[in-house]
Amino acid sequence: MGLVIIGVPCNQFGQQERNDDAKVISEGCLINYGIDFLITEKVDVNGLDSHPIFDYLRNALPGLFGKKIKWNFTKFLMGRDGEPLYRFAPITKPHKLEKYIKQALVSR
Repeated sequence: MGLVIIGVPCNQFGQQERNDDAKVISEGCLINYGIDFLITEKVDVNGLDSHPIFDYLRNALPGLFGKKIKWNFTKFLMGRDGEPLYRFAPITKPHKLEKYIKQALVSR
């Protein structure tokens, strides 16, 4: 399998994602950002109600200032085996991930 991109909406950052309908969120992402990859349901990424995948990712790959996710668009790259490889800051542009993605795709 090749690269799979999954967007995970969250409303914990400045109340930017108030909608609860995954289809509406996905359509908004396509219209506003031109993306057409998989968008999940809205989840919490920090705190007591944090989705288990984000508990796992935050612990496996703490950020510059600790385990908390500081803002929308934090990116995680996972290997083919499901192991977290890299965490990228919200300001990291997608094209800056290319070498890391290529490296992950050739790893077995």
